[in-house]
Amino acid sequence: MNNAALEGIRVLDFSHALAGPYATLLLADFGARVYKLENRAGGDMGRGWGPPFVGSHSSFFLGLNRGKLGISVDLKQPAGIDLCLRLIEKMDVLIENFRPGTMHRLGLGYPAAAARNPRLVYCSISGYGQAGPSRDEAAMDLIVECSSGFMSITGTEAGEQVRSGYAVADINAGLYAVIGILMALRAREQTGLGQHLDISMLDGMISAMSSNYMTFLGSGNVPGPLGSGFPTVVPYRVFEASDRSFSIAIGSEKLWSTFCRAIERPDLESHPDYSTNALRVRNRQALEPILAEVFRQRTMQEWVDRFHAAGIPCSPVRTFAEVAEHPQTKVRELFPTIDTPAGPHRVTGTPIKMSATPARIGPPAPELGEHSALVLSELLGLDAPELDSLAQAGVIVPGRR
Repeated sequence: MNNAALEGIRVLDFSHALAGPYATLLLADFGARVYKLENRAGGDMGRGWGPPFVGSHSSFFLGLNRGKLGISVDLKQPAGIDLCLRLIEKMDVLIENFRPGTMHRLGLGYPAAAARNPRLVYCSISGYGQAGPSRDEAAMDLIVECSSGFMSITGTEAGEQVRSGYAVADINAGLYAVIGILMALRAREQTGLGQHLDISMLDGMISAMSSNYMTFLGSGNVPGPLGSGFPTVVPYRVFEASDRSFSIAIGSEKLWSTFCRAIERPDLESHPDYSTNALRVRNRQALEPILAEVFRQRTMQEWVDRFHAAGIPCSPVRTFAEVAEHPQTKVRELFPTIDTPAGPHRVTGTPIKMSATPARIGPPAPELGEHSALVLSELLGLDAPELDSLAQAGVIVPGRR
């Protein structure tokens, strides 16, 4: 049995910023050998996304690129492109998130890559996909949150739109990329051939909002923002206790009965306006102020303790500091510490727990081109004089040997 789920899989990672690096982080955690290939001119833009910085790395970059080997090649030189094509011959997966057409212009598009390595799984991540009228539009997370309709349903009840608290369009794309790569590797076992994956941030956002879009497609009613509320379940939102906020989610009539008893308002259980979820949704503007007044009478902890004892879903609105020190996240090993040249630093752990082939938290993110000489020697058999010649010509950043 292999010690890692993806042992033996080689990934050539041309990606930058967040979506692609998040995908390859997950692959690296489960044993894939990820070669992070950056252009000589500054490398991944995420290197500069700070403060905070840990030594020479932004904390953002450090957390997303641990466990990878760093190669730096000048993609404007023919010799640099030739090195990339030779590396492609040795790979199982290639991932890139340049604007559509960029890799083709470099001579590294899927047709050229597949000609050198027909078994290659080639994954392209972009804002809007490789085809369509929006193909060439510049996109980042905020832009796709808007263009997908996500921001139109995310915001205050007064109608003010709010960006997601995390880069949801980027992370969705990274997750769909990993899913697609694993499916393509499975298909390759049957056919012997790789294929091109076209992952769009827009597609991912619309798919992730399937329940929201199905409500719209079924009713024709255009939804708007509901703050912390939910369009088809009530009560399901954040409320204020006497000291701080907490959330509740009452997803069934059985829970509604239990909830009414827990808040000592049995009159609400069979009230003709609130006795079913459909009625509560229809009359949310009357019901929610009643509940808000009830919740202001006790502290958050009193309500949470009472609801947990009754089996009612609820939680304080925790801060990052509270989450990072919570006993549950410690048991789940969600904030491991890695050693960096600047000292110990906490990062986020893997969300996937496997009994036989668990994830392994890799070494810190590489310096720009740190492993170029090591990788080119190991994979392509280049000797010291050849490496020195490439470094002197500015084709590679040689790094350590």
